[in-house]
Formats: sequence, structure tokens, C-alpha cells
Amino acid sequence: MATVNVNRGVTDLFYRYKMPRISAKVEGKGNGIKTVIVNMVEVAKALGRPATYPTKYFGCELGAQTQFDYKHERFIVNGSHDAEKLQDLLDGFIRKYVLCPKCDNPETDLKVSTKKDTISQSCKACGFHGPLEVHHKVNTFIIKNPPNINPAMQGSSLTEGKRSKRSKKAGENGDNSTVDGDTSVMSNADESLGQNASVVEEDDDTTWTTDVSEEAVRARMHDLTDGAKQMTISDDLEKSEKERIDLFYEFVKKRRDTNQLDNVQVHKEIHVEADRLDITHKATLVLAELLFTPNIIQEARKHRNLLLRFTHENQKAQRYLMGGLEQTISLNSDKLLDKVAGILKLFYDADILEEKTILEWSEKVSKKYVSKEMSEKIHEKANPFVQWLREAEEEDDSDEEDDSDLEIEYNDRAHVEQLSVVKPSPIAKKSANDDEADDIDIDDI
Repeated sequence: MATVNVNRGVTDLFYRYKMPRISAKVEGKGNGIKTVIVNMVEVAKALGRPATYPTKYFGCELGAQTQFDYKHERFIVNGSHDAEKLQDLLDGFIRKYVLCPKCDNPETDLKVSTKKDTISQSCKACGFHGPLEVHHKVNTFIIKNPPNINPAMQGSSLTEGKRSKRSKKAGENGDNSTVDGDTSVMSNADESLGQNASVVEEDDDTTWTTDVSEEAVRARMHDLTDGAKQMTISDDLEKSEKERIDLFYEFVKKRRDTNQLDNVQVHKEIHVEADRLDITHKATLVLAELLFTPNIIQEARKHRNLLLRFTHENQKAQRYLMGGLEQTISLNSDKLLDKVAGILKLFYDADILEEKTILEWSEKVSKKYVSKEMSEKIHEKANPFVQWLREAEEEDDSDEEDDSDLEIEYNDRAHVEQLSVVKPSPIAKKSANDDEADDIDIDDI
């Protein structure tokens, strides 16, 4: 079976971390069509993760339901999906849940705390240990199905699976008690469960409450460290992307309306919230809607630091910001349409948008954010600046070519002679006789 590097970003042929290439088979037709990942068990074993994790990740990314048949080792994603597409999605899973954030080594383990609803990661190669700084729908699945528990060996629930294991141990130790021929085994877990149940019955009149007011929640969040905030998992990840974007919109709008957007700490909170809701790339679309008006030139300068938190070295976020700019220009076309070139240059000079993003955007007129007619007008107005960028790029390329043709030879054996002072010799004056002597008659020869 063909193998590939676990980290496909590494092109070294002698890279020792290998995994089988995904093999997929499409079965059924119509509404019953599904894709069976034939060798998911072998792939997951090479990654050191349960086969259910990448399968569930595929389902979340593709918006499809997944099925696990542990007995026959069949891991299924509903719908028709080719192996190459699944292999690309697997790269995303590996970056998020397998590679060490410090050394990019795949020798990592995930540890789950079901009580605290947190996931931590440790690396055997470099010794890194810390919270998993990834927020994805799969996190909820991982917390409910920790990697140290084999779901194929469980009963109808995790508790039942643990109980059966403890019962077997109790039987091996001879702790069985027989009454009238019936064998009854009660594990320590059942005893403690019974004790806890009696306590609950005695305290039925006691009511425990938590202050969930906005002020109390903000105070508790303020007490948390940044790491703890990133570890916090909520039900918001179970919501649709549109609902999560709406939550982020309200989060930023509240801080804008209270004039808090000049605060660096608030910038961090906004970025953490976008990361928590798993909409970091599309957050710039929301920011453009909330931050920009016909005074976009002043507002871009004012909110530059906040925008840079999202767009720095993130071309996806930059592309969504371009969409937000199109919407802003369309809504205020009477004032901003003629200023498109200047607006793009401002964002380019401020390093909010990179040259590559602007040139790629200029190559295609899209009706994704505004009407096609308006998009064509915006592209037309942007053309002078885009042309300037292309010419500057061509000049840079030509300069590099000229420099590449120039060869300089260095020789450390070059012989250096000492300089000596030479006195100028006096120039003799020629006499008239000398001039005559110099005149030779050719007939005399």
C-alpha cells in the first residue's frame, strides 16, 4: 500500500513518520450513497489516534453524518467523496490534533478531562505539554469519547463499560458472593453511586444556583487566564456557522457601541471569541460590516491593530475582508466608488492586505458579496492601483533576473602589492633643433 508523510508539508524522502494513503469506496446510490474509508483503522493507527476522530472530523468539515461499525472496521461518511479530497481534509486534522505546536512532531498524545471538559496535548519528542489550542466541533466528540477508552469494548454507555471491567476484576480476585445459587457482583463504582444517590435524596430540599448574569459571567471570565479561556468548551460549537457568526457580531457590536475598541485587551478578547466560535477567517467580514462607514479611510487607520490580529499572514481572512470592503463600497457607492483605488492602497500600505491577495481578487469578478454589476464597477475603479502593483512586481522580477546574471568571483589568493611612491620626472623641453631632427626626409633614406 502506498504511503505518504504524516506531515505532507515535509518533502524529505527519509522522513520517518509515514501513514497509508487513504483508500475510499463509494457505495449505494441516490439518498443512500455513502463513502466507506476502507483503511481508516491503519491510517488512525499510524497517527496514534482512534479511527473515530478523523472520521468525525470529515463529517464536520463536509457537513455529513458519520457511522462507525467497530466489529467490521467500517468507518463511513454519508455522501460521495473521493479519496484525494479526504486526504486533503486529513491534513487539516493532522495539523490540529496530531502535530506538536512547538516542534511539528507527530509523537503526541491527547489527554481528556471529562470533569473539566478540557483537552490537553503532550509531545514525547520535545516535552511540550499544554492545552489544545484548537476549537472545532470535534472537540466535543473527543471529550465525550476520550482516546483511552475503546468504544468497541463499551456497553450501552461509558459507565456500563467501566462497570463491566471492574466486575471482571472483582471476579478474578474472588470477591464474588453467592446467594441461593445466584452470583451478584457489585463494584466499588456501584457502591459509591448508591451512596451518592442516598446523599441526593437527603438533600432534595437544597437548591444550588449559579449567578449567570452578564456581569457575573464577565467577572468569572476576567479571572480566567488566557489558556483557561481557550480550553473552555461550550455548546456554541454545536450551532450552525451562521448562528456562530451572529454571536460574534453581537459580541463585537456591544464593544463598539460602548467605545471599547481602542483597548488592546478588548482586541485580544475579540480574537479569542472568534477562535472559540471557530470563525477566525470569516471574522473580518463581520468587522468590515461593523467598523466601516463612508469615513472608511479614517476608520481603517483607527482600527488597523485590530484588523492586523486577523489578517496578518492569513490570506483567507484577507479574502473575506475584501468581500467586506466590496459590501461597504456598494452600500456607500455615491461616496466611495470613486475612491476604490485609494482605499485599496491604504489597506496595502497599512499591511492589512497583501499584494498577492489584491492581485488574486482582481482576476475574477464575483457576485458572492455584491451584485455582478457593482462588482464590475469596483474592479474597474480599482484597476489603476492593480496595474501599479503588477508593474511594480514586474520591475522587481526584472531586477532579480539582472542580479542573477551578474557573477562575482572571489579569490582569497589574490596577490596585493605594496604601493610605492614614484616621484614624477621632469619633462624636458624640446628645442627647435630637436624638432628639426625629428623631421626625416624620405628621399635621403
